Amino acid sequence: MVLFWPIQQELDCISGSGRILGKIKFDGYNDTHRFCPDNESLVLSDLEQSCIDERLSGLDSGKYSIPMQDDD
Repeated sequence: MVLFWPIQQELDCISGSGRILGKIKFDGYNDTHRFCPDNESLVLSDLEQSCIDERLSGLDSGKYSIPMQDDD
């Protein structure tokens, strides 16, 4: 299981045990979302990778969105 928590215009990806895996960010140059690991040596479980892949494809297709934060 991976929890997706909105922070500004990104999503923190948090494992079921509470470990921060990284962030999902929007790549405006390529018009896609991408996963940026918190640590380059991070090894994801198959379930974590599957959850992140599903969220990335859902964001790109419009199934999901990242809530905008109003700083006012």
